[in-house]
Amino acid sequence: MSDGLARTLFALSDSNRLKIVELLKTGPLPVGEIAAQLRLNQPQTSKHLKVLLEADIVRIEPVANRRIYHLRTEPFQGLTAWSQSFEQQMISRMTRLETYLEQKQNAVNPKE
Repeated sequence: MSDGLARTLFALSDSNRLKIVELLKTGPLPVGEIAAQLRLNQPQTSKHLKVLLEADIVRIEPVANRRIYHLRTEPFQGLTAWSQSFEQQMISRMTRLETYLEQKQNAVNPKE
């Protein structure tokens, strides 16, 4: 597992950070609006956003005196690829199990 993937998983391990990611899926938001929608105080929200920023899950766009947070897609592409590797492994295991069970069934009930 790469360090980047580990950082992504750690950052997403908190329910409030997951909620922030869900909010940002709909579009960029300033910290105040994120805090208001999640009913968190601004320092709590900023703390969570810092973790997401350090994991490269979000990026900041400074606009005047505001900081607008955007969701980055790259960490999720890595997460998707990692999870798909498990899917391929499970498909392979299920195929081997199916073959084994068919062989056992044929041994018990040979075709005539």
